[in-house]
Amino acid sequence: MESTKEMLAFLPQDLQEMLGAWRFEANTIGCSSSHVYRVSSPASGEAAYLKVQPATEDDMRSERDALLWLQGRLPVPRVLHYSQDGEMQYMLISEVQGLMAADEQFLASDLQSAQRMARLLARGLKMVHSVDVTDCPLRRPLGLVLAEAQMRVELGLIDTDDLQPENRGRSAQNILEQLINTRPPVDDLVFTHGDYCLPNIILQGDAVSGFVDLGRAGVADRYVDIALAVRSLRYNLGLEYGTELAWLFLKEYGLEQVDEAKISYYILLDELF
Repeated sequence: MESTKEMLAFLPQDLQEMLGAWRFEANTIGCSSSHVYRVSSPASGEAAYLKVQPATEDDMRSERDALLWLQGRLPVPRVLHYSQDGEMQYMLISEVQGLMAADEQFLASDLQSAQRMARLLARGLKMVHSVDVTDCPLRRPLGLVLAEAQMRVELGLIDTDDLQPENRGRSAQNILEQLINTRPPVDDLVFTHGDYCLPNIILQGDAVSGFVDLGRAGVADRYVDIALAVRSLRYNLGLEYGTELAWLFLKEYGLEQVDEAKISYYILLDELF
């Protein structure tokens, strides 16, 4: 745990005043490009999360916009503060009560608990995909995402050492070319979370209590979320067991036919982000 004094030193004045007596604890779970800290008040017990990211990166601004738009539409954190100070940007969001779907309570206990988690994961995704997008300003069409991927490849931002095992040894350019050449012909557009992985879904009791890390949220193909949920189940529970739970997840979600080509496509696309 980092001391309050150490953490406050690099924060802008307004945040120093808000969090001067709070405790800071670095959060290392998940794959966010931000530095994330859980902050808590010793006096009230209230907790929140502070995200710190270079101002040149857009994920935090996108997440702020998504959280503001989703208030009253989905159970998501409230934005308590957002500011940019020189080369850095800062966002403070409320804590969602519950446990992440990747918690050991679901992954390392009995089969029934893991199956319950997979069913809740599916119900949560149906909740996300049922959001009315009529006036949604957040758009993530595949053409735009591929353009972002190409820019990231050209700027050398892809860590090829961090690719999934099946893609080790491939270049980022090779992956990009495959994605362009095999682009699905039809988009099934809904509101999507954008990073629907187990650490980003919060469960409490027998319900989904919240969704976090929405920097890539917006209107896109539903398989963006379906694919990353399938990959996350396999990653967190092992290929054989995770694949079994992935089929349970897909059945609970309600797909009459599963487009496995799209699942593979969007898992590969995520390699460039």
